Amino acid sequence: MSIWDSVEYDAHEQLCFFSDEETGLRAIVAIHSTALGPAAGGTRFKPYDSDSLAIDDALRLSRAMSYKSGLAGLPVGGGKAVIIGDPSRIKNHALLHAYGRFLNRIGSHFATGEDVGMSVADMDIVSQVSPYVGGTTAGQSDLAAHTATGILHGLRAVLQRRFGRSDFGGVRVAVQGLGAVGWGVAERLHAAGAALTVADVREDQVERARRELGAQAVSPDEIHAQDVEIYAPCALGGVINARSIGEISAGAVAGAANNQLASADAGVQLAARGILFAPDYVINAGGIIGGLASTTAMPGRGKGSLLPLEDALAAIGPRLAAIFERSAVDGLPPEVTAEAMAREILLRGREGVSA
Repeated sequence: MSIWDSVEYDAHEQLCFFSDEETGLRAIVAIHSTALGPAAGGTRFKPYDSDSLAIDDALRLSRAMSYKSGLAGLPVGGGKAVIIGDPSRIKNHALLHAYGRFLNRIGSHFATGEDVGMSVADMDIVSQVSPYVGGTTAGQSDLAAHTATGILHGLRAVLQRRFGRSDFGGVRVAVQGLGAVGWGVAERLHAAGAALTVADVREDQVERARRELGAQAVSPDEIHAQDVEIYAPCALGGVINARSIGEISAGAVAGAANNQLASADAGVQLAARGILFAPDYVINAGGIIGGLASTTAMPGRGKGSLLPLEDALAAIGPRLAAIFERSAVDGLPPEVTAEAMAREILLRGREGVSA
């Protein structure tokens, strides 16, 4: 395929291909923009069906990171890395060290952390040979907890905008996915008084939610169609698609998963049905906000002026509220408005750099 012809290509600044014959490493790093600062984004490790799909994923996710960081007011750009292959088969110390050495070649422009297929322990191994790694166990805070806290702030804005209320007492929320972030979201919602319906492929997590959070449980195939106020996707992306849209009865969709909309048309259809959508890269920005201190401490980076963590996480709510307000005025779906606002921020950043 021609990279220039990819539907996900968006004037990306840099696309790097790394390979190591000895370990079988094949990695792609996409840097969308450094207008606001050196790029940051996680590393995803998965067995893509084709190289073109891997490239598209890196391009799409790096663009979302630019938008996420820009809208969050962070002095970092957008990037993403993917490693092609089955992590259960080929991931080992040697491969992760090879990946870290490649990161050192572009470290002045890109820093990374965990994502799908990569754990904190894996990032610890990469960090043995590269300083351009965040989210390790040494001296790092719980980024999943920061993401979940940010999600709750965002859900309050959703609750106010869509339902005209500020408290979660009795509000029904369907949480899809009980991983580190999804569990944190469910736990916080339960503490705030929400009534939970949950789904996860891991039965032990579902049983734990029943026991500790008083949650009802349904299958992952049914969670999106529950009679609730808010549907919160916190697992994989693409869950808002042609099949699911007509089955959603919630008044709002807002969760931690990346790339929840399977297509641009999916967001339009949600809006047409009166379902409020919280752009995922806005509401789930707590992780990168929480990791900013470690990112800015890397070689060649300036610390800048950072908000206290609690204030930065709390700002996710007002930011979403501003997006909802502008989207209503403009008559556009929230994700379209969020993208326009992010592009305005990136443009100002580029102009500031060139001035």
